Amino acid sequence: MRSRVILILPVLCALASGGAAQQSAVPSPFDPTGEWLVAKRIAAIRVVNCDNQLWGVVSWEKAPGTDHNNPDPAQRNRPTLGMPVLIAMTQTKQTEWSGHIYNSNDGRTYAATISLANPNVLQVRGCVLGFLCGGEDWSRIPEKPPATTGARPRRGAPPPPPQPVDPWDPSINPVAQQPAEDICSGLLGGLPGSAHERRLK
Repeated sequence: MRSRVILILPVLCALASGGAAQQSAVPSPFDPTGEWLVAKRIAAIRVVNCDNQLWGVVSWEKAPGTDHNNPDPAQRNRPTLGMPVLIAMTQTKQTEWSGHIYNSNDGRTYAATISLANPNVLQVRGCVLGFLCGGEDWSRIPEKPPATTGARPRRGAPPPPPQPVDPWDPSINPVAQQPAEDICSGLLGGLPGSAHERRLK
């Protein structure tokens, strides 16, 4: 009987690891990290976990921009691509985090919360001095499936037509491809930031 148990254990471990691998492809209901498309569909925000704080940086934008309303004149020419938007969000409830949000439209930083309505909808809410609150819902951008290699074209066949570029695909942007550890080290390592970032550190 003991030998049968020893033989069964590796099989159970293999099945468990296979199930975990399948589940990892599905976003956790309590994990807001990943790529999010803002409500107006003009930008994507990548949320990363840095030492148990959530930060969100612009990973894609429909049109290139600069932080021209930044309160620090020295930072008004910095590109908005890669700029932190969600700042030092800490968990307060199972599906809610509180911190600050930077609005490049007016150059101001607001107290804010983010919460998961479900695994694919992130509710972003910000307030000025505890009132004038507003917000919007962001939609999760699913991870791009791995590329598959098709059959080799036969010799002499015309080349296949070029595939259209999907503007909502964050994988075409280097910020989206950057390892989360590198983003965190840049944010927490004291990159030359704007005045609003320095005040929050």
